[in-house]
Amino acid sequence: MPDAVDHITAAWRDQRPDVDTSPMEIFGRLSRLGRLVDRELTDFFRAEGLERWEFDVLATLRRSGNESGLSAGALNKAAMITSGAITNRIDRLTAKGWVDRVPDPNDRRAIRVHLTDTGRTLIDRILPLHMANEQRLLEALSPTDRETLIPLLRKFAESLGDLTLD
Repeated sequence: MPDAVDHITAAWRDQRPDVDTSPMEIFGRLSRLGRLVDRELTDFFRAEGLERWEFDVLATLRRSGNESGLSAGALNKAAMITSGAITNRIDRLTAKGWVDRVPDPNDRRAIRVHLTDTGRTLIDRILPLHMANEQRLLEALSPTDRETLIPLLRKFAESLGDLTLD
């Protein structure tokens, strides 16, 4: 069954048969899928009383396994946002009681951000629900399809320089 990208590329083949529009077969789908998945995840987190960025910061702190927390800079790198934005986000999460700022024991000028008990409980409750939601989104793909897709996406991401969390 043709999808939206098939219709778009067919129209281009009719109008410009001299141009190879085959990259649209991939980029068009990646773009459309990105928007669809973004909407699905945003809706899921909102139903759970969270913004996506809130989950991202809480999840970054939780998966770090570091009880003393992370520096704002480390959170900033993981979230790939500006330092001003991470400060604002930390302020908002602190106001909700999900994170605390604590002095860095190794550098009196620095602070570390760590999960409060409430924040840890929240992320531990949401993570399995989030994974179940992502499983739901992947239902159309068989386990074999998924195993085929993972290394292809990894290879593509690596070719564009996505090698570390920095």
